[in-house]
Amino acid sequence: MELKRLNKAIAETGYCSRREADKLIESGRVKVNGTTADLGVKVTSEDTIKVKGQTITRQVGNIYLAFNKPVGITCTTDTHIKGNIITYLNYPERIFPIGRLDKPSEGLIFLTNDGDIVNKILRSRNNHEKEYVVRVNKRITSDFIKKMGNGVPILDTVTKKCKVWRVDDFTFKIILTQGLNRQIRRMCEYLDYNVKTLQRLRIMNISLGSLKVGKYRSFTKTELQTLLNLCEDSAKTFDEI
Repeated sequence: MELKRLNKAIAETGYCSRREADKLIESGRVKVNGTTADLGVKVTSEDTIKVKGQTITRQVGNIYLAFNKPVGITCTTDTHIKGNIITYLNYPERIFPIGRLDKPSEGLIFLTNDGDIVNKILRSRNNHEKEYVVRVNKRITSDFIKKMGNGVPILDTVTKKCKVWRVDDFTFKIILTQGLNRQIRRMCEYLDYNVKTLQRLRIMNISLGSLKVGKYRSFTKTELQTLLNLCEDSAKTFDEI
């Protein structure tokens, strides 16, 4: 019978991600067969896992959604926060967002009930491209494009080199493999530009396409398999998306 680490077993039920499971275990809120569990405990499918007194089991299949988030929606599972993504979607199963997309921005974000895939995606620094289209408050120069692409000093570091190209006088596209907090907005501000609109078009191999703002769709089988393949050789370092 297969043995799994407890945090992975919890994540696979869709209850939460592995990292969140570790926090629950460390705080003493997880029991296995009636005994408070320690980090690193391994379990089988026959063990009874309780979180906060509730027995958790895998009741539904894995859910993988691509959502075109509107401006004003906050990527949090805290349903007490006004405009949270969970209440907005009102999906019939328990799901949570992978990574973040800030409130003033719109575009693609993933949601799932599979905590295990969260780690695979957030670890995928080597292949984790994210493409955005950005409109700014003044005319874009070749110097701006060059500096954005070569790296900008923000948050006590310098951003990684990235692909940037001009769409029109006020609009550019950018592909990042990094996920610093409000990265594009901070990069623009450093160069004395302000972001007027920001939309994420693509994460790795999955694009918005014709998906309308406020709507979601399931990954296709091909999309999911390709995404997992991209994650296979990833560096074991967490990045936000």
